[in-house]
Amino acid sequence: MSHEAILITSFIISVIAIIFFTAKLKINAFYVLILAGICVGILSGLPTDKVIQSLKEGFGNTLASIGLVIVFGTTLGVMLERTGAAYSMAEFILRKVGNKNAPLAMTITGYVFGIPIFCDSGFVVLSSLNRSVAAKTRRSMTIMGSLLGISLYSVHCLIPPHPGATAAAGIIGASLGKLMLIGLAVAMFSLAITFFWIQYIGKNHTEPEEAINTESDQTKYESLPNPLLSFLPVLLPIILIAIKSVLTTYSASSEGIFISLIIFIGDPSIALLIGLFTSLFVNPQFKFASIHSVMEEAIKNAGVILLITAAGGAFGSVLKTTGIGAVIGEYLSYSGLGIFIPFLIAAGLKTAQGSSTVSIITTSSIVLPMLNELQLATEMGLILVVLSMGAGSMIFSHTNDSYFWVVTKFSNIEVNKSLKVFSSSTFVIGLSAQIIVFILSLVFV
Repeated sequence: MSHEAILITSFIISVIAIIFFTAKLKINAFYVLILAGICVGILSGLPTDKVIQSLKEGFGNTLASIGLVIVFGTTLGVMLERTGAAYSMAEFILRKVGNKNAPLAMTITGYVFGIPIFCDSGFVVLSSLNRSVAAKTRRSMTIMGSLLGISLYSVHCLIPPHPGATAAAGIIGASLGKLMLIGLAVAMFSLAITFFWIQYIGKNHTEPEEAINTESDQTKYESLPNPLLSFLPVLLPIILIAIKSVLTTYSASSEGIFISLIIFIGDPSIALLIGLFTSLFVNPQFKFASIHSVMEEAIKNAGVILLITAAGGAFGSVLKTTGIGAVIGEYLSYSGLGIFIPFLIAAGLKTAQGSSTVSIITTSSIVLPMLNELQLATEMGLILVVLSMGAGSMIFSHTNDSYFWVVTKFSNIEVNKSLKVFSSSTFVIGLSAQIIVFILSLVFV
C-alpha cells in the first residue's frame, strides 16, 4: 500500500472512530479527540515523539488563542442571566415590537440574547416568557418555540464567543473580531429566510396554547434592571471590536497612544472582559456576594468547553504534521467544491453525532491542512471557512442532539411536530448561511 493510501485510510478510520465513540458510546469528546490524534499519528507512520510533540503544540496553541474569549464570554452569559438583564432585554423587545408581531419579537430576542449566551441556556431562561407570549397572543408553541430555538442557534453556531466558532477560528487562525462582525450579518440574513420558512411549514399547527402563569419565573428576580443598561454589556464589546476592525483595516499606522488604546480594548478578549465588568452594575439589586457563585459556575461550564476545544486543536495539529490534509486537499481541489467542502464535512459530522461544537471543532482540524490546496488561506478565506463550518454544524438537529430536546420539551412540542418544524428549520438556516458564504467567497476570495 502506498504512503498516500495509508494516510487516507488512517484518516477515514479516525473520523469513523470519532463518530462511533461520541455518538454511539457517548464517550466525552475530549478523550476521543486526543486518542484519535495519537492513533492517526501512529498509523500514519509518525515517530512517537513527533506525535506527542504535535499533540502538545496543538493543545497549547489553541488554548492560547481562544481560551480567554471562551472564559469571559461564558461568564458574561451567566451574569446576564443572574442579574435579570436577559429577561429585561426580552421584555423590552416584546414591548417595542408589540404582541401583534410576537413571532418577530421572540426571533429578535433570541438573536440578540444569543450573542453572549449559549443556545441551550438561553432557551431555558426565555422559555417561560415565550410560553406566556404564545398564550397571550394565541400563537402556536410549535412556531414560537421553533423561532426562539432557531434564533438562538443562528448566532451560537456562527460567531465568537461561542465555543465552536471560537475554537475553529483559533485552530485555523482566523481573525476573531472580523469573524464576529461578518458572522452576525450572515446569521441575520439566514435567520430572516428561516423566519419565513417556519411561518410557512408551521402554518397548520396554529392551535393556541393554554394560558400559562409565569409569575413565579419572573419573581425569581427581585427587580429587573433598566433595559437600556441591560443591552450595554452585549453591545459594548461588539462596538469595541468593530471599531478596532475598521481602524486596523483602514489606518496605515498603529502608532500613537489613542490608536494603541483602541486596538487594546477592541481585542475580543479585552472587549468581552469590559462587557463583563459592565454587567456587574446593570442591576443595583444584584448582590455582589453572588459574584463568587457566578464565577464558579462560569469556570465550570467553560472548563469542559476549553478541554474539548484544545483537544480538537491537538487532533488538527497531528493531522497537519502527518500531511494527510495536504493529500486530501489536493484531491478535493479538483472537485470544484471549494468553500462547500468544510460545510459538507461539518454537516455530515453534525447529523451523525449530534453536537454542533464537536462537529465544527473536528472539521476545523480536518480542514486546516487543506487550506492552501483549496486556495482558502487568505484572511477573508479563513473567516469564510469558519462560517462555512458553522453553517454545516447547524445541519441537521434531530433526536441525537441535546438542543433538539431542550427546544422540544421546554416548549411542550410533540416530537413529530418538532422534527417537521424545528429540525427542518435547522436545515434551511444552515443551507441559507452556506449560500450567503458562497456568494461572499465569489466576491472576496
